[in-house]
Amino acid sequence: MSLVWTLFWFIVAVGLLVTVHEFGHYWVARRLGFKVLRFSVGFGKPLLRYVGGADRVEYVIAAIPLGGYVKLLDEREAPVPAADLSRSFTRRPSWQRIAVLLAGPAFNILFAVLLLWGMFWVSGLNEVRPRIGEVTADSIAARAGLKSGDEIVSVDGVAVAGQRDVVLGLLDGVSSRARIVLGVRTSGGQLRNVQFDLPDPAQRRHLTEPAELFHGLGFQFWLPPVPPVLGRVEHDGPAARAGLAAGDRIVAIDGVRMQDFREIADYVHARPNQRISIEYLRGSSTGTVTLAVMSEEVAGKRIGLIHVGPPKIADDTVVHTELSPLAALSHGASEAWGLTVFQARLFGRMVLGKVSLKNLSGPLSIAQYAGESADAGASAFLSTLVILSLSLGFLNLLPIPILDGGQILFQLVEWLKGSPLSERTQVFGQQVGIALLIVLMGVALYNDIARQFS
Repeated sequence: MSLVWTLFWFIVAVGLLVTVHEFGHYWVARRLGFKVLRFSVGFGKPLLRYVGGADRVEYVIAAIPLGGYVKLLDEREAPVPAADLSRSFTRRPSWQRIAVLLAGPAFNILFAVLLLWGMFWVSGLNEVRPRIGEVTADSIAARAGLKSGDEIVSVDGVAVAGQRDVVLGLLDGVSSRARIVLGVRTSGGQLRNVQFDLPDPAQRRHLTEPAELFHGLGFQFWLPPVPPVLGRVEHDGPAARAGLAAGDRIVAIDGVRMQDFREIADYVHARPNQRISIEYLRGSSTGTVTLAVMSEEVAGKRIGLIHVGPPKIADDTVVHTELSPLAALSHGASEAWGLTVFQARLFGRMVLGKVSLKNLSGPLSIAQYAGESADAGASAFLSTLVILSLSLGFLNLLPIPILDGGQILFQLVEWLKGSPLSERTQVFGQQVGIALLIVLMGVALYNDIARQFS
């Protein structure tokens, strides 16, 4: 994946979500009678500028697309004409100021709900059955009695609909409890319980690190066999240029027999910038081609790609449910709420040291996720936007003075005490907030860099 492509989709994602966030502040402020001076997407030198409306609001798209702001009339920043004093931020009722501050995060969450609504309405609900595949010998899962072919039906008594529910349930469990009980259905249809015992807090925290959950527990979900047949060959990719076509059955690569499409992918991924020889079967004819494997960076690692995809197969592991518009909206709202609550729960446990700080992601990882999801298609990119939008909404609600949540806290205190906080207190709060943000951003950036070199 090219750096330009990654950067482009990162800017698209961040620009869109920042615009939604700031539009929330702007829209509610205008409706409640605040005077808006500027609505800026981005920071720094204005690239595009428009002034309009009775209030002569300045609308700006600026050069640095990593944020934005809405500037309201505020007598703390500059003298305000007497005719406009009633529309100054400090002169509006406390509840209105809180409403304006809440609107940014609220619009991010609402935007995620609308995206989920459209996705569920168009594509329906697709749940992947949480059927167990390989169980590592002498692992936590093996000692608990989990077996290949079992299907997980509940985590600590909460019913699960698919693999994602199991992942979230296990993360919730390992970050808070020493014992997790899985309800499973055997391949013969019998129901039984499997108990994971995790008495060591350090071990549980390690399981919350990225990509460690299933490796540490010792099991993987079952994947249906995929024949070594090319279902898709991208135009002008290495495979297409060598003469391979959709429908070709790969017999061997460099003399190594291929029984499954995943074996093809694993073999190619391990050989970036190398030449390989592929023996294939097309109808009743055999052939051999030699091609150069491309090298691309995916998820922080350099892998080989020849730009082919697997065939479509009949698979009973995916359960599809069509949803009406109303059911899709209900499910989208429920999904957004559940993910936000889960995010808040894990963040709180991260502060308490129960969840690994390695889960914090910075701009490098976010850019990578945006580029990879855009490359995977519209559905994957929209799913990434949902997660990022919910994260932006949640993070801005944290009670850190420089964020919306901290400002809301100031307004609540002022409302309760009947007078503004002292300037000294507010300045001190801002300084603490900046320090906390620097620490969080430092940890996130360290994680980004560590992922690049891992």
